[in-house]
Amino acid sequence: MQFMSAFTWISECVSGKRPPVVAVVRLSGVIGGFGPLRRGLTLAKQATTLERAFKMKRVKAVALAINSPGGSPVQSALIARRIRALADDHSVPVLAFVEDVAASGGYWLATAADEIFADANSIVGSIGVVSAGFGFPEAIKRLGIERRVHVAGEHKASLDPFQPECAEDVTHLHGLQAEIHENFRRQVRERRGTRLNAPEEDLFNGRFWAGTTALDLGLIDGIGDAHSVLRERYGMDVKLRVIGDGRRWWQRRLGSSGARDASPWETGEKERIADGLIGAIGEWMLWSRYTS
Repeated sequence: MQFMSAFTWISECVSGKRPPVVAVVRLSGVIGGFGPLRRGLTLAKQATTLERAFKMKRVKAVALAINSPGGSPVQSALIARRIRALADDHSVPVLAFVEDVAASGGYWLATAADEIFADANSIVGSIGVVSAGFGFPEAIKRLGIERRVHVAGEHKASLDPFQPECAEDVTHLHGLQAEIHENFRRQVRERRGTRLNAPEEDLFNGRFWAGTTALDLGLIDGIGDAHSVLRERYGMDVKLRVIGDGRRWWQRRLGSSGARDASPWETGEKERIADGLIGAIGEWMLWSRYTS
C-alpha cells in the first residue's frame, strides 16, 4: 500500500496532474473553556489548526466538520470571525458540514462558512441565549446555614443562588441576554442574507430543527455529508486532509507543555476534580438537550 501511494504520487508529479485538496477542520464539543483542564473549543486552541488549513498547498476549500451544542458566545464569535478573516485573506471558500448537532454557538460557527450542509437528521438552529441555574435560599434556612457575603459594589453579588431572586437583577440579566441575542441574529442575517425563508420571529426564537426543516427555513444550503458533497464538487479524486493542531502524539498525550500530569490527589487536586465533575455535568446538560 505504501509502495502504491508513493508510485501514485510520483505519477502525479510527472504528469503534472495533482488531485485537488480540501482541508478538513473538526470543530467538535462544547464551545468555551470548561472545568479545570479548560476543555472545549476556544480560539486559542483552534488558531493554529485554522492557519494550517488555509495555508495548505493546493487547497481548494476548507471544510468545517461541526458537532457542537454551543457554549460561549464570545468564543463562538471569535472562532467564526477568524475563519472569515482567513477565508478572505487567502480567497479560499469555506463549507460547513453539520454532523449530529450545530445548535446555538455551534450554528454560529456554521455561519462562518459560505455554504452549510447537514444530514437530514442533524439538529440545527437554537438561535437564542440561555442562562440557567438553581436557587437554594429556603434549603440553607432549613439546614441552619447562614450565608455571609461581603461586597464592594451594590450589584456585585447579584443573582446569588443562595439569596432570594431580585427583580432588578433579573431585568438586568434579560437586557444582557437581549444584547447578545441581537449580536447572534446579526451574524445570521449577514451570513445567510436572502437565503433565509421564514420570519425572524420564527427563526430567532431559540427553536431547533432537523436538517430537512432547516433546509426549508434557509438555515442550511443542502442535505449531504462531506465525502459525498466534496467529491461531487471537486471530483472523485479529491483529497480530504484532516488538519490537526501540529503537535506530536506524545505532546497531545502529555499536554501542550509536555509536562507530566499531576496526580489527582496532590495538593489542590481534589478541588480540581470537583470542578471537573461540575464542568462535565454542564457539558452533559448542553448535549442532552439535543439527543433523543
